[in-house]
Amino acid sequence: MRAILLASAATLLALPGAVAAQSMVGMDHGAHAPSPTPAAPGDDHTDHAEAPATALPEDTAKHTGHGSEEGDASEMDHSGHTMSMEDMPPGDGEIGTAPAPAPPEDHAADAIFDPAEMARAREALRRENGAFTGSMVLFDLAEYRVRDGGDGYRWEGEAWFGGDIDRLLIKTEGEGTFGEPIDDLEVQALYSRAISPFWNAHIGLRHDIVPNPSRTYAVLGVEGMAPYWLHVTGQLFLSDKGDFRARIEGSYDERITQRLIFQPRAEFNLSAQDMPAIGIGSGLSDFELGARLRYEIRKEFAPYVGIEWSRKTGDTARYARLAGEDPGAVDFVIGVRFWF
Repeated sequence: MRAILLASAATLLALPGAVAAQSMVGMDHGAHAPSPTPAAPGDDHTDHAEAPATALPEDTAKHTGHGSEEGDASEMDHSGHTMSMEDMPPGDGEIGTAPAPAPPEDHAADAIFDPAEMARAREALRRENGAFTGSMVLFDLAEYRVRDGGDGYRWEGEAWFGGDIDRLLIKTEGEGTFGEPIDDLEVQALYSRAISPFWNAHIGLRHDIVPNPSRTYAVLGVEGMAPYWLHVTGQLFLSDKGDFRARIEGSYDERITQRLIFQPRAEFNLSAQDMPAIGIGSGLSDFELGARLRYEIRKEFAPYVGIEWSRKTGDTARYARLAGEDPGAVDFVIGVRFWF
């Protein structure tokens, strides 16, 4: 009995050391395989032959530090996975600084189509995508006006020459009564510069040929497309006599069909001071409100009919009455809008 007790005590004293040793083996970086299941009592495995280990390729064996308890991470060969910046091949320069390749001298389309025709097509494409130059003449209003006291006429037109960004813009407008001297005639010569996709800035000169005495103005303005496709023009005028004036115009094309278009229009003229020599008073001098219905036979040619109410206000109306004129009028108009 005493021998049995001594053997049990020795076993208990040796157990912590064995557990610690087994824990150290389990901490090995390569020991990921589960521990073998202890054999059942009486189950003798001495008759089973040990299966030979499958040989791994040499390149694979360099990376298998996880299958051996003796494997050391510091001895693993990772030469196939690492590359320093020094090992990268030198480039021709910084990214994005290399010059663009030269365009090909031969075009495949020339082998099928006439090379002269293809050259003209490529030149047209080049001009329309960055090197465009052209011109246009537009008469937005060219109309006959039916009114009390004598029928009249009116026009508003412009012509531009240049490209997408820079243009020379010529504007003209005027009106009068048949059988009488012309009432108003002005011409503007402007440099137009695109300042955004929908807006152009204008700077130049305006000369009023009529009424007399004539005036010449420096012009500063903008013209473009406001939200909801409202076409707006705003201009400031400074005359050679020191007079300051302004004009605001707006119109909107409401398409009833693809060809039938309803267009309301408005124009307001203002002056910073009285100009009695030409019958202009300070403040809002006059305004026009109208609507026209046009039919586009072609985009370039559209006859229209409409109605317009014009009114002079303030001192401008007083100057008109002193001259024997009616400060207000309602006109029925018939005309044509065309461009080329």
